[in-house]
Amino acid sequence: MEDLVEDGTVKIRAITRNDSTAIQAIRKAISEDDAQVDSEKIIEQQVLEGAGKSSLVAEINGDVIGYMISTSLYAGFGIKKSAWIMAIGVHPDYMGQGIGLQLGRRICEIYKEKGIENIYSSVVWDSTDVLSFFKKLGFERSDFINLKKKL
Repeated sequence: MEDLVEDGTVKIRAITRNDSTAIQAIRKAISEDDAQVDSEKIIEQQVLEGAGKSSLVAEINGDVIGYMISTSLYAGFGIKKSAWIMAIGVHPDYMGQGIGLQLGRRICEIYKEKGIENIYSSVVWDSTDVLSFFKKLGFERSDFINLKKKL
């Protein structure tokens, strides 16, 4: 397959309510477990209703083939205004072509323009492919420890 990123046919744009079906299809193509997540609800709650939210999709010829959902926070446990990447997905047919990196770089540009100095994400420790992706974007281990309580 030709490198679509180099070809310039990938368009990065802001996410809309109409993207929820395509995002759900991408999640299902990646993992049946991911298909259990209600993408429409995520977009509604995390992306479209709040101020300071920045989320994107990548599309080719009008078809959504990737997404990145992020948000900004203005307070919390010793950190100043920051951004968080909460979810990313690229359809398996388009993985390995730099589409996720394009989304990530654009998110970084958006937050830098907003004066945010730090972007965080949380990754399962043994997800080497996701860790490798974030390393390519320039992420490194932060000072935070994720905590969990099973209910």
